[in-house]
Amino acid sequence: MPRFSVIVPAYQVQPYLHDCLRSVLTQDFTDFELIAVDDRSPDACGSIIDDAATRDPRVRPVHLKDNVGLGPARNAGMERAAGEYVLFLDGDDTLAPGALRAMAERLTAAGEPEVLLFDYARVYWTGRAVRNVRAELLRQSGPATFRLDDRPELLRLLMVAWNKAYRRDFLEREGFTFPPGYYEDTPWTYPVLLTARSLAVLDRVCVHYRQRRRGGILRTASRRHLDVFDQYDRVFRFLDSRPDLSHWRPALFQRMLDHLAAVFTAPGRLPRGARAEFFRRAGAHHRRYRPGGAAGPPGRAWWRGLLLRIGARRVFQFLRGADRMRRRAGELGVAAYAGLRSAALRGYYRLQRLLPLDRRLAVFAAYWHKGYACNPAAIEAKLRELAPHIRTAWITGREYAHTLPPGVRRLHPGSPAYWAALARAGYLVNNINFTPRLRKRPGQIHLQTHHGTPLKHMGLDLLDRPAAARSTDFGELLERVDRWDYSLSANRHSTLVWERVYPSGYATLEYGFPRNDIFQRATPEDVARLRERLGVPEGTTAVLYAPTHRDYQRGYLPRLDLERVARALGPGFTFLVRPHYFYSVAGPEGAGGGRVVDVSVHPSVEELCLAADALLTDYSSIMFDYANLDRPIVIHADDWDAYRAARGTYFDITTAPPGPVTRSEDELIDVFATAAWCDPRHDARRAGFRSRYCPHDDGRAAERVVRRVFLGERSEALPPVVPLADRRPAPAAGRPATAQAQAAQAQAPP
Repeated sequence: MPRFSVIVPAYQVQPYLHDCLRSVLTQDFTDFELIAVDDRSPDACGSIIDDAATRDPRVRPVHLKDNVGLGPARNAGMERAAGEYVLFLDGDDTLAPGALRAMAERLTAAGEPEVLLFDYARVYWTGRAVRNVRAELLRQSGPATFRLDDRPELLRLLMVAWNKAYRRDFLEREGFTFPPGYYEDTPWTYPVLLTARSLAVLDRVCVHYRQRRRGGILRTASRRHLDVFDQYDRVFRFLDSRPDLSHWRPALFQRMLDHLAAVFTAPGRLPRGARAEFFRRAGAHHRRYRPGGAAGPPGRAWWRGLLLRIGARRVFQFLRGADRMRRRAGELGVAAYAGLRSAALRGYYRLQRLLPLDRRLAVFAAYWHKGYACNPAAIEAKLRELAPHIRTAWITGREYAHTLPPGVRRLHPGSPAYWAALARAGYLVNNINFTPRLRKRPGQIHLQTHHGTPLKHMGLDLLDRPAAARSTDFGELLERVDRWDYSLSANRHSTLVWERVYPSGYATLEYGFPRNDIFQRATPEDVARLRERLGVPEGTTAVLYAPTHRDYQRGYLPRLDLERVARALGPGFTFLVRPHYFYSVAGPEGAGGGRVVDVSVHPSVEELCLAADALLTDYSSIMFDYANLDRPIVIHADDWDAYRAARGTYFDITTAPPGPVTRSEDELIDVFATAAWCDPRHDARRAGFRSRYCPHDDGRAAERVVRRVFLGERSEALPPVVPLADRRPAPAAGRPATAQAQAAQAQAPP
């Protein structure tokens, strides 16, 4: 008996069915059967299913003689299911990598519940993926299994069949089947949840719910949307047959009203001739199923229910139209206010530019105002130490205010104080560029710190790389470059690249990156505290996984199933996951827990580097910074050719890497499982890499910058660079600081 029966009904989904079936058949958990039901589709769905069955014996094709619809097609799949648990997956959706294994482990841990609820993400035709907005309802709290009475808020989840796994003997005992017609999930999901004696949750995206640009039931006008009334008739007949569940009637009544209102108001769903009939039937359902005492306090929902009950469709539509007009008027008012405010601020900025420069004010920013970070942060801290007579201010939004050190003034982007500071500050420091509206004044000093050593093409080298350049205005780019007085560089390679791809009259300061100073100053105690704060178990190896973004992909698509990697390596490894800063994340720091920890929102990537015993990356510039720690680096280059073709690179990292290079997930697992990641044979590679790209990162880069730019000291008077051989970077906590030390430790006498 397989663990899962995955049932995929297919009707006119031939553009998506290959991806759907592949997402199941490539799961790393293999104990399943895939029952693909061809609902007499007029396109190529049937042949696609047969081709898949020919290649993989786990595929069980079913061809129906007539087109019966989604619900009965699922029933046909259930009749043939032999698995312990049943899953439903629509033919245009996909399973997320590792989903089946995550479900199997959760089911075992929860003691084989009758129903497991898991999460999904909407995937749009643009490539954008958005997780379910009610994902917090799936977080584990309290007992591993429960009944719906214990967590009634789960009724707020999307009422569909495909975000749950069902124990087959439970479905057979209760005799659950899908009805015909649209909205067939409604009379299935409510009875299932209300009846199940044990529910469990899995806080993980397991299904990618495709949002088609055109087509799909919910985007097609049809009288069949009136089927929703028959489906709610079935729901309430079920309640009538189960007096023990009658206390759920008010909740289901309210859910019905919300659902009917959503169908009625959705644009393009009901044909014009069906709207009056829909409203009449909605009113009839309101009167028929309204529980006693369900009036509730006055409010939008109350008035909506009243209008439904009395059949006042035109009043309902009028009030809805008035509500839309009110919102539109509000939007226009906000836009008008924003326009007037912008004009006023531009005038205010011009007036401020007429006032004298303030030589005792330095304005800092980093990463498009995303908090206190990177080289500007290290320079700002050193400036307060060495030149306390210069006031500092940092541009960032309220959501990042907590990252600022005590005493650092915050400038809100776009505020009057922001424009006044840009107009009058003697010093401007950023690791990207300031607003295009900035007009640099004579005497203002602009320091561009950059934020990484370039492996990928940058600046003017993107002129022939449209996939990477996208909508870059190169004329505007060069106007911004012309503001720079100083360009900070970490090594000769960066200097040569910056001066060619950002040509202008600035002076290059090849001083090292101030953000890396901490690597030479941190103590073992600092590292231990960081690991404890991040939840890294004592004695384990912490691996920081920091991939870069891909110009040839839309959105963040994980290239590694780290859950699988972590399982293969066992409890001795913890993975700290840090996606590129271009990608936003939904969870708080530490989400995921266990051996794979999300550290996307941690404010300091340098602290993450200190906490990690090894770095796992692909083509991210973090490798050049991490090399300062003289700890192992593993390059996972599974798409090197595609990345290089789309973005362009200055050298082949796979031929001159700082450590082992892997091309597949299995190779990566092998590198860590066999300790090849910290093999002494890679020490020479890493040493050569450090000498090329870390010649100045000796812990005093920020001091050199402050003394040269802010205090005006001559270059020959600056602190000399400490040779690589004399540097003592912070040691790793989970492993010896270097592979040589590990080898020596292994050879030491007992």
